[in-house]
Order: sequence, then structure tokens, then C-alpha cells
Amino acid sequence: MLTAIVLIDADVALIPEVAQEVAELDGVSEVYSVTGDIDLIAVVRVAQHEQLAGIIADRIGKVEGVERTQTYIAFQAYSQHDLEAAFALGLED
Repeated sequence: MLTAIVLIDADVALIPEVAQEVAELDGVSEVYSVTGDIDLIAVVRVAQHEQLAGIIADRIGKVEGVERTQTYIAFQAYSQHDLEAAFALGLED
């Protein structure tokens, strides 16, 4: 499994729509709206390296409102935490 982190600059008036459309693309596991110099971060997970160009350049890059992308390919994962379980701690009765 290959993981790419895609930083997305979007038209400010279309950020929610861009986030939703990107999140619905096959291969995109998560999209985060963030503060700072970029608008959105998408996490792309694929089985083969060749699939990255198809998802990032051909699909994410062509979503209406996407102005620029910057992609980082992960070499190594250092945490295998289940984030949902971590956030749910202490919420159960």
C-alpha cells in the first residue's frame, strides 16, 4: 500500500465543495480542511505507484476549484494507531 499526502490550494469560495468532491474519489481515504498556507489535505492510498498519477493529476487536479496541488509520498508509517478508537476514549458510559 502506497500513501500520498496531497496539499490542495482551492478557490476559497469553493473549499467545502472541493473537499467533498475530492473525498468521493476512489483512492482518497480522507480529506481535511486545515488552517495555514493550504486549504485542504487529502490522503491517497493505492496499491501501485502508477495509480497515483491517475488519481492526483488526472482527478484531484481537475476538480473545479482546485488551484494547485503539492504531493508528498510516504516512505514509512511510524504509527498504526486506530484514530477513531483514540478519539472515542472516555466517551463510553
